[in-house]
Amino acid sequence: MHVIPILVEAGITGFESPAAEYKELGLSLDALLIDNPDATFIGIASGQSMQDVGIYDGDLLIVDRAKQVNNNDIIVANYNGCFVCKILDKQHATLISASGTYQPVKIKPNDDFQIEGVVTRTIRIFRQIKELPTCMR
Repeated sequence: MHVIPILVEAGITGFESPAAEYKELGLSLDALLIDNPDATFIGIASGQSMQDVGIYDGDLLIVDRAKQVNNNDIIVANYNGCFVCKILDKQHATLISASGTYQPVKIKPNDDFQIEGVVTRTIRIFRQIKELPTCMR
């Protein structure tokens, strides 16, 4: 795949033809989006709790297990048997939603909690995926 670097502003009425002079970049989406291929997985966001940081229901989450988890990172974690995508407040051991509708959740010592990785990027899906690949079910 070749990437054609065309900058497009929302609301414009047109732009130069892609056939005009341009420079092709010989990059794949993997190279553009994934820092650590052997430690990265893709998940699908579900629900509205992270909308205020731009993560919407059905978005693809690129999750890197090799990244060091910093305070206030957006993470995917296994919390009491459920996969969640939340902001991690490490100082207060709290999972925070990016929506005022949902209260923060304090991680208690007896909770089953494991960080699966840091969300490094998201991809918005504008048309529904008809059928998920077997590996994503």
